[in-house]
Amino acid sequence: MKKKKDEKMEEKEIEIKEESQEEKNEGNDNQEEVKEEPNFNELEDKIKSLEDTLLRKVAEFENYKRRTENDQLNLLKYSAESFILKILPVFDDLGRSVDHLEESSTDSLIEGLKLVYDKFTKILDDQGVKRLEVKGKEFDVEFHEALMQQPSNEVPANTVLSEVEPGYIYKDKVIKHAKVIVSQEFEEPKEKANDSKNENEE
Repeated sequence: MKKKKDEKMEEKEIEIKEESQEEKNEGNDNQEEVKEEPNFNELEDKIKSLEDTLLRKVAEFENYKRRTENDQLNLLKYSAESFILKILPVFDDLGRSVDHLEESSTDSLIEGLKLVYDKFTKILDDQGVKRLEVKGKEFDVEFHEALMQQPSNEVPANTVLSEVEPGYIYKDKVIKHAKVIVSQEFEEPKEKANDSKNENEE
């Protein structure tokens, strides 16, 4: 009987120990769960920091965009600056020639104007601007603008006889068509044509 009682007592003690161990484990689990709960204050601080960073990046991008737009506008606005700086010396030379018109002889004036013209031509040529050579060429709407037609028996029809205003090409683009007079087929007067027919019949 005593043995049975002792065995029962031991079983109860074991059960009590197991229950106490389980309670301890549950307590540890609860502590771990408490530790894993997020800290809302830290999360709010992180969110605010990210919002501030985002706002700064947006502001920086807007400033960059505004600067880029201003640079592009200025580039377009002052795009001819380099070309103007190149032609100003020619303009100054022409001004000096005008200032000395009364003092200059005809020969020196002509020579000075030729020098200015040559200087200006070289600047245009360096920039890729060339004058169209049109006289004697076949009429082409890509390069020429016909102001009138003139009968001619010296050249084929639709040939440029003379240039009224020069045309210019910039690199590979026509920026000003040459205004020209174009030949048309020469027609003999009717009386002369009849006379020639009669002579042939005789």
